[in-house]
Amino acid sequence: MEKMNEPSKKDLIKQNLIVYGILLAAFFVIGMLVPENPTDFGMLSVIPAGFLIIFIFKTKRIVEGLTLAIILCCIMVYKLDFLVAFAEIATNTMMNEDIAFLIIVCGLMGSLVAVIEKNGGGFAFGNFVASKAKTEKASLFGTMLCSALFSMDDYLSSLTSGIAMTPVTDRHKIPREMTAYVIDTTAAPVSVLNPISTWAVFIGGLMVANGLAEEGQQLATYVKTIPFNFYAILTLIVMVLVVLGVIPKFGPMKAAYERVAAGGPLAPPGSEKIDIRAGQDMVVPENPKLRNFFVPIIILIAGVCYFDFNMQIGVILAIFLGFLFFVFQGMDPEVYAEAVIQGLKNMLLPILLMILAFCFADASEQVGFISYVIDLAVRNITLPLLPVTVFLIFAATEFIMGINWGMYIIAIPIVAPITLALGGDIGVTIGAVAAAGVWGSHCCFYSDATILTSASTGCDNFRHAITQLPFGAIAGIISAIGYLVLGYVIY
Repeated sequence: MEKMNEPSKKDLIKQNLIVYGILLAAFFVIGMLVPENPTDFGMLSVIPAGFLIIFIFKTKRIVEGLTLAIILCCIMVYKLDFLVAFAEIATNTMMNEDIAFLIIVCGLMGSLVAVIEKNGGGFAFGNFVASKAKTEKASLFGTMLCSALFSMDDYLSSLTSGIAMTPVTDRHKIPREMTAYVIDTTAAPVSVLNPISTWAVFIGGLMVANGLAEEGQQLATYVKTIPFNFYAILTLIVMVLVVLGVIPKFGPMKAAYERVAAGGPLAPPGSEKIDIRAGQDMVVPENPKLRNFFVPIIILIAGVCYFDFNMQIGVILAIFLGFLFFVFQGMDPEVYAEAVIQGLKNMLLPILLMILAFCFADASEQVGFISYVIDLAVRNITLPLLPVTVFLIFAATEFIMGINWGMYIIAIPIVAPITLALGGDIGVTIGAVAAAGVWGSHCCFYSDATILTSASTGCDNFRHAITQLPFGAIAGIISAIGYLVLGYVIY
């Protein structure tokens, strides 16, 4: 009887068409009512961001949500020429160096995983670690350590530790949501606290560019901001307490554990779409060799370090030398090429999500969303409230925009002169900005951190974000209270 009451595929298509038709009609009404000049949008600039968050929470459809939010922005600014504007935003995004970098890195990391799996390296590594980490807690702490070891770059950390440790946590029947939470919570927070990471180099360089540090002293200046990155420190503490069981698993994460305990799958439904392994079980080879895992990964890390933390060159080097390494062992070159292509295919959805996130960030900027929110926040700001205001505003905008380092490019030139004009400590303010970027990226449903961790662990990105968000919120709230207290103590 239940199946008879379920709507048919044709009925679902009709329902979806009606819903999207109503949404587009509403978009046109909004677009026609807003002013011609984007600088006059005011509070109306918040509409696309508000729509996106509500749509994602209601439908769990992130690709459609981002696409519709971009269309709404285009209609608001360009009216009936919205399709031309949409095409221009897409073109500009695809020509962006950061997107080209992401496509190459993510695509070829998918290829590297496919090649390692094809040669039994992943299976051998899983056997090796499983023999050492014999409990759930031990495997999760091992996952933390693995992620922290690669903390010179958060992409390297998320992708490599996800690839290495997911098979291990799977053997202990740990939900993929928990594996993704541990990896994501270790990657960016440890990277931003590491003074020799790509994060430190990037933010330190921005401090030099904005006159906050002397040339050659960017890392020394950046180190002074690290103690004030409350979120990065606190979220690591919260994660350790969750793994130890001091903070109980609750909400969506508790539901994930209940699913597995009831005999359900380790990965939530739909995870195969974003899984770097395409949702396939690990192949059990006849004679798995540990070197088939370690050699490609060592080449990758050595290449990244040798070429000044350039992940793109590192992964290209790993694919090139991996070909020589595996063919020398007897692998057919055509089979190697097929594995590389299959790995690229497996990363199509993660790449698409990141492209759409960048497009949405561009479109939101055109409706003046960031300018409006920042202007509203700093209009009557006082010095004691500066740290907490900076943290909350940029955490919120990063959570909505998902632009990662792009937020730092926007934020630092804004907060630096305000801090100096009010007589504040620039180390405190930049520490709050850095913390805001980590929180927003950490908890955003479509940020690069969320997407790459979801891909490497084979966990649906909505489920990863929604299970991680409560624990991120705990650290975020405590951080905000810390900045509020700090502001009144030092000022």
